[in-house]
Amino acid sequence: MKLILQIFVGLREASRGQTMTEYALILSAVAVVVFLGYQTMGTDITTLLTTIDGQL
Repeated sequence: MKLILQIFVGLREASRGQTMTEYALILSAVAVVVFLGYQTMGTDITTLLTTIDGQL
């Protein structure tokens, strides 16, 4: 019975590590998308703000 309990606890801990890894991968993917979006739209936003400032 003790062996079964140890196996169950070991599998539960492995699952927790797997979940944390999945969250880290999702966070990394979101960070890459945000960075690429900023790189793509950054110059457009700067141009828009410069145009508005010029019109004021």
